[in-house]
Amino acid sequence: MSNAMYNKMWHQTQEALSALLDKETQKMIEPQRNQVLIFQTLATFYIKYVQIFRNLENVYDQIVHPQKRILIRKVLDGVMGRILELKNEMVELELTEFHYFDDILQDLKLAPQQLDIPIPKYFLKEKLEVIKGREKILAQILADSGIDTSDMVWRRFHQYKETEKLREEEMIFLGMNPPPLFNEVSATVIQAEKVDCLRNEVQIKHEEDYREALVTIKNDLKLIEGLDIKENLQDQIWHWFIECRNLTGTFPDYPDIEEGGSAIIFSNKTIQQVIEDIIANQEEEEKNEKKKKKKKEKQPKKAKKQKKGTKEKNKEEDEKWKMSPSLFLPAMKEGCNAYRGTGRSPAVIQAQESINSSTVQSSHYQKPLFTCIFLQQTFSISRVSGAVLARRYKEIWMKKDESWNFSQDYDPELIKEEKRKELESEIRVQVDELMRQELKNLKLAVDRERERPVKAGKKKDKKKGKKGKKKEKKAKKDKDLTADRTIESLYKELVEEGLLIQALKVNLSDYIGDYSYLGTTLRQVSIEPMPSLLDVRQLITLYGIWPLGSAAVHEKAPLVKSLLLAGPSGVGKKMLVHAICTETGANLFNLSSSNIAGKYPGKNGLQMMLHAVFKVARQLQPSVVWIEDTEKTFYKKVPNAEKMNEPKRLKKHLPQILKLLKPDDRILIVGTTRRPFDAELQSFCKVYQKIILVPRPDYASRYVLWKQIIERNGGVLTSALNVSCLAKVTDGFTQGHIVEVVKGVLTDQRIRQQIHKPLTAVEFIMAIASMNPVYKEEEESFKNWYAKTPLGKKRALAITGGSAEKAKDKGKRKGKKEKKATKKK
Repeated sequence: MSNAMYNKMWHQTQEALSALLDKETQKMIEPQRNQVLIFQTLATFYIKYVQIFRNLENVYDQIVHPQKRILIRKVLDGVMGRILELKNEMVELELTEFHYFDDILQDLKLAPQQLDIPIPKYFLKEKLEVIKGREKILAQILADSGIDTSDMVWRRFHQYKETEKLREEEMIFLGMNPPPLFNEVSATVIQAEKVDCLRNEVQIKHEEDYREALVTIKNDLKLIEGLDIKENLQDQIWHWFIECRNLTGTFPDYPDIEEGGSAIIFSNKTIQQVIEDIIANQEEEEKNEKKKKKKKEKQPKKAKKQKKGTKEKNKEEDEKWKMSPSLFLPAMKEGCNAYRGTGRSPAVIQAQESINSSTVQSSHYQKPLFTCIFLQQTFSISRVSGAVLARRYKEIWMKKDESWNFSQDYDPELIKEEKRKELESEIRVQVDELMRQELKNLKLAVDRERERPVKAGKKKDKKKGKKGKKKEKKAKKDKDLTADRTIESLYKELVEEGLLIQALKVNLSDYIGDYSYLGTTLRQVSIEPMPSLLDVRQLITLYGIWPLGSAAVHEKAPLVKSLLLAGPSGVGKKMLVHAICTETGANLFNLSSSNIAGKYPGKNGLQMMLHAVFKVARQLQPSVVWIEDTEKTFYKKVPNAEKMNEPKRLKKHLPQILKLLKPDDRILIVGTTRRPFDAELQSFCKVYQKIILVPRPDYASRYVLWKQIIERNGGVLTSALNVSCLAKVTDGFTQGHIVEVVKGVLTDQRIRQQIHKPLTAVEFIMAIASMNPVYKEEEESFKNWYAKTPLGKKRALAITGGSAEKAKDKGKRKGKKEKKATKKK
């Protein structure tokens, strides 16, 4: 597909996004009561945003224009964040992590596969060199310390591959196997790979040229236009001094740096806008004063009636549902405005809003603004007026003529506009310093005004003293225990201690499964279905991979600090942990009770270990902290055989660590457990925000698993192999069982015999007959345990006819009772 085609795809996606934003803003205003309609609204928005995200991610990966990519990236991050917000809304509404959209997909004429959430390629592309460098260092440390126990395995594997290669060459020589070119990849695939590599190189080159141009163009503007800008600014401020003196009789006060300096005076607002803002502020103040007076008069007479009325109103308001405000909608709207040219650029909008907010908030400067209204007609703060900016951004990017830019390199005119404003703001700071001094000299010379020294009051001193004490306390708490050590040395120590391990190269797409096609139908008859494997995969993408991969999404999206994967042995919990690290390039720290046993003994040792782990995790983020068999950390009763290992060492520290994690810290704590029933439920659920049940595969997932795993291991699917029969017979067996059986059956000899003796289902059934499946009783025990978790309780109450609010109230009451009981004890 050519670059023009991807531009067209971008334009279509951008138009679809702007239409969706308009619909969503309308729905946010309208309060609703019907829970079914509310969920359908949220689900429809969710599905449409996923489709937009899929297209935008593809466009961002293919387009090479650096400035377009910057805009697309901002919108892409905004769409990702909005999807997470809508997911959070649906969880709070339905009180479950799993949702089913069968009826909505039918209405939108979409297949379930189109709901699959892709992982953006830029997560790894943008830090590929860093990841490779880190892997080399990790491998070198493991080799030097002699910890790498997989060395013998890899030697054996290497020798096996060499022997296999020699055998293959012999078979080709004898004419029993086809030559290597016979099964060679087609020329089109090779050409596609070459084009992909070339596009990546062009993207990198254009971005480097763009970064260089940002510096060179700014320097050129400084030489050519710097003196003119400085003189213009000084002239503006001088005229302001004189006109204010003539109209008010005194020189004005110069705005401080914190308030914006002279930029607060010379805003881009028109005369009418300034007058309207000031009049609106005055009217609001008058209204507020009148309301306060009326309330004071009416309160003593009708206090009881008002209380009853307010309670009834609050109940009515609670019944009506409104969508919670979004942190990502403004960013997406700004991106759409910049694309369509319906307003100013994002940079101009941000600067204008900061200036406007400061002018409204500071009443001290409202009077001088009246005197400066007419000055705004004659003096502008920018060399480019608002009308020119609007015309400029109409060309970005909706109807822009790019016939001159065939190679899709950067646009120098856009850089000039941006850098001219940066240069002006830098020069303004210098000019403000000079003109403040000039204003002081004018006041002394003309008005005979002297600067009064500011007296430091006792109260301020006390406040400062209190603040100083608080800072000292914080400093003690946040004391760096390893201030004298480098991150490299800590990294090496953690690797040598086995706390920082190498993640296995596993992609999330390797977690094979199918969708649940009866979810909506079962819920309509009040039956809670077990989630499918692809439902689990989607949650791992939303809660783990997206926030770790994108810093912009992690900072504003609903924050998930910890994740628990609970399920029977062999369902792929460990694989999912490694997949999160592979897809995001994250470090993997292992704080399992068995792994930290005997390491860093004592309280001080444990404190030092946790400090070192999370210091390295923050510095080299994203990071995943994995706690395998995490139920041991929260044992109800520690078995005698494990008391020596102190499995509950982290129990008290994990809640404290979670409190210290901020939105800036791309660190995810992931626990895996196959026996959650052994843990104290209350403390367990306090640590893990999101609990995901990982089930055994259903029929649809088993069918797909058997097909794909047999093919991946060299098997050939023929009519003699009844895969459907295999999937039915192996009900209760996990992915681990299926992989083990397939590898055991498909030996080298059996693979060579397939031409004369096709594979049959009996071979696999005979091999799996000796294994123990996951029985329904075990699956039911997981469901019963999950029903005791906070979200599980709320869901159960909602199914039986209660509401989420009642569930919350019950939870609060139970918590209060438990606290009282503990106090009495």
